[in-house]
Parts: sequence; C-alpha cells; structure tokens
Amino acid sequence: MSHVFCIFDVLSLFIGFGIVFRPYLLVIFMENTGYRVVLSELFHREQECFAIGFVYDDKLKGLVKGLPKVRWSDRNKTFYIPKRSISLHFLYTALQKKGIYVDYSSVTTRKTSISEVKKKRVPRVINEQNKQVIRAYVRYLRGLRLSKSTVNVYFTFVADFVEFIGEKPLDDLTNVDVRLFVERQVEYKRYAISTHRQLVSAIKHFGRFLPDSNLVVEELMRPSKSKYLPSVLSKEEVIDLLRCTRNLKHRAVLALLYSAGMRIGEVLSLELRDIDVDRRQIFIKNGKGRKDRVVILAESFVPLYENYYLTYVPKRYFIENPDGGVYSAASIRKFLKVSASRAGIKKNITPHTLRHSYATHLIENGVGLRHVQDLLGHSKPETTMIYTHIAKKDLLKIESPLDSAFKSLVGNIDNKEQKVRLSRNING
Repeated sequence: MSHVFCIFDVLSLFIGFGIVFRPYLLVIFMENTGYRVVLSELFHREQECFAIGFVYDDKLKGLVKGLPKVRWSDRNKTFYIPKRSISLHFLYTALQKKGIYVDYSSVTTRKTSISEVKKKRVPRVINEQNKQVIRAYVRYLRGLRLSKSTVNVYFTFVADFVEFIGEKPLDDLTNVDVRLFVERQVEYKRYAISTHRQLVSAIKHFGRFLPDSNLVVEELMRPSKSKYLPSVLSKEEVIDLLRCTRNLKHRAVLALLYSAGMRIGEVLSLELRDIDVDRRQIFIKNGKGRKDRVVILAESFVPLYENYYLTYVPKRYFIENPDGGVYSAASIRKFLKVSASRAGIKKNITPHTLRHSYATHLIENGVGLRHVQDLLGHSKPETTMIYTHIAKKDLLKIESPLDSAFKSLVGNIDNKEQKVRLSRNING
C-alpha cells in the first residue's frame, strides 16, 4: 500500500506548491501492464472522432474493444470512438483503469471545428484539369444509377489512381499504369479480394468514361471472387439466441432478421406502414438492386411484435433510435454478439448469418429453390443455389463409406456392436 500513499503525497506536494499537472503523470506511479495506446484525432464519416492506435496484441485489442461506443474503421485501419459519444477525460480514465498507458499529446483540448479537422487530412495532389475530369466521372456514375455508396467508393479509387499517375495525360493511360497502381495499392493497403475487385471495377468504369485513352477495359482482370460457404446456425441455436436476448427491442430485431430473412439495411429502413399483420406480410421497398419484394410475417413473431410496439411505441420506423431516427447498424451487430456469447454460440455470427440460416432452413423444410429466390430477392438462381450446399436434408440420406464398410464386414451384428468395434482400444 506504500505506493498508494506515495501517489497522494506527491499530488499533495504538487497542489501545495500550486503546480498544474496533467493526468498522465499518474501513470508514472501506477503499476504498468506494458500496454500503450496513442490517441489522435480523426475525421470519419462526417464526424470528429478519437482514433485509438496501438501495436497489435490480442489481449490489448480485447481491452480496447471492451470500451463503450468503440468501432473499427476498415478505411483507416484503426479503432475509433466518435467525440460526441465520449469525452477525452472519460476515454482516458477508462483506458487508465485497464492499466494502459495513454499518450494523448496529439489531441487538442479545445473544441475543434469540423472544418479544422478536415484541414488536417492530407489533400491529394491533382491538377485542376484532372479534378474536372474526376467530377465529370462522378456525374457519369450517378447517371448509371449506381448507389451513393458505390459512387463514393469508385470516386476514392479513381482519385487515388489519378494522383498516382501524376502529370501524365489521361488520354495516354495504358493498362500498365493500372497494373502498377493496383499492385501498389494491394501491397501497401493490404486490400481484401472483395476490395481489390471493387478497385478494378472502378477503373474499368473510368476506362469506359475515357474512350480516347489507351486503356483496354476488356483486358483489365479482376481476381476471382472467393467462394466461401456462409456460416449457418442450427434451428436450436436460433432459439437459444433469441432466448438469451434479454432486451425486448433487441429480441424483436433479431427475430425479424431471421423469420423474414431480411438484410440489416432493410430492417433499419422498414417503416411500420409496410408491416401488414392481417395478411402476414412485410413489404420491403427499394431493397438491394432497387427491387421491391414481399416476405412472410411469421405468426410466432406477431405476439413479440405487438408486445414490442406497445412497449416502445415507435413512430415511423420498425426500430428507431432515441431521437426517432434511423437506428444504428453498429448497435445491432454489437448486441447480436452479446446475445451469441450468452447463448454459448462460438461461430462467427453477423446479422447476415441469420439471413443465411433462414434460407438454409427453408430449403431443409422442402421449400422450392424458386420460392426461396423470390423471398431473398436474388436476381440470379445461382446466388440462391449456394444454400443447397449447406442444407442437410439431402446430405443426411448419403451413407458414409465407413458405415458401408462396417455393415459389409459385420453382417448381422447390430449397430451398437459396430460402434463398440470402432471405439474400443486397438493395440495392433
């Protein structure tokens, strides 16, 4: 306990002499876990944030992820917390309680305007003529009716590409320029295959937009798409997940995601007027690919929905934030992980996992592939067919060669004896 008194003695000495000290001086006297984070300012998604940087360590990562309101930015490759969600003092104290040394020397203590934070970002070096071309390219993308998020992503990729080529005239661009740029981006930014494909798609659109350039769009190759089988919950795991979701609003959201096979964006934008309890239907407007569709409202979901509605009284949307606006997708992902942990589910689970589970269970229940395609809103049957690789309805009918071998060897011996022969110790 002597070290504790030492701290207070030093603080008393500082205060007695009228010395102004900063909170990080306390760390000098605390037991050091060896962990260190650096706080900096970040402007992300049109808001001011605290970026939390550190040398990668599994345990330290877990401590940081345990902070309230913490999020991960793929674009900036860092954890961050919006300034409106937490004060610098609270964030510092929360980290300090975990025994983490905090360096926040680069964070200003005064309130910084959004325009000032924007100025801290390093601007791209692009001449005015090329800037005009990029702006025209964005208008071209909007004319193709691409989504706002797609336009923003393609703009970022092409702006980086134009900066990369420097003063070289755009009409003189070749596929070699694209190859060098893609190689640098993939190596430097460690793009995933999906991001790599988006990058090439953006430049292919740019090549079509510049017909006088030397780019041969047809020869720009994208890496093949990864063919991963989606993670799926069993029916028992779905029930356990809902039972372990204690909050009524959270349980209603997860039940709707599974029972209707909806995407997270569709649930967030779902309005109360689009839920028809009498006809047991949910009308989904402007889903992925700008398609409308109708899905089934599960009868077992209706009592939960009525209880939720009478308790929370939402005004416009099925699920709303405290101010009545659109709910946060990050919040849904967060409470889903909490519920999965309580239910003892070890699988990597996301809101889309519930949609995958919905489709797989429909096929296992004997629903035709064409109907499943309509319910999911898929444009191509090939997209829906991936669930036939997971559904166990037909797989269970296939006999393992091991079972066949044992049956042929033991003849009329019962199944219990077969298991004994395999499970007993074999010493040669």
